[in-house]
Amino acid sequence: MDIETPTKAHVVSSLMSVKRNSGKTFGQIAAETGLTNVYVAQLLRRQAQLKPDTARKLRAALPGLTDMHVFQMMEPPLRSYDPSIVQDPTVYRLNEAVMHFGESIKEIINEEFGDGIMSAIDFFCSVDKVKGVDGKDRVVVTFDGKYLPHTEHKVEHMVSRLNLQKD
Repeated sequence: MDIETPTKAHVVSSLMSVKRNSGKTFGQIAAETGLTNVYVAQLLRRQAQLKPDTARKLRAALPGLTDMHVFQMMEPPLRSYDPSIVQDPTVYRLNEAVMHFGESIKEIINEEFGDGIMSAIDFFCSVDKVKGVDGKDRVVVTFDGKYLPHTEHKVEHMVSRLNLQKD
């Protein structure tokens, strides 16, 4: 008998059901696991890989997780997205904000750090709720990425070239 591998959408649906049934928010789960709220969402959406040390904490926070859920979450994920998600107003506005402010952010990164970029791999992200000076709710999205300098491409630093010259 062939056991069919569940699709990513099926796994995500099952994981999100466990979260819903727990009655907990991403923030509550984050507080219990020591992760950021966005990383918890990434784990449950199969956009991040669950690490062994975190699995125990996540299972304690979400007792509805099965062994199969944990196994699936520990597999390297296919980090992808549905391009139609950009049509969602929240995602569209985030995209718009980065596009509108991106050039200025780039200039400030270059001014403060030099010629380089912010890593999206060695990267932390969180979403927080604060009260503005007018007393209205405000959304704070924090991007915390490692700085990666662009390098000058010198032949003597190209390891593959050095190895080829030895042969």
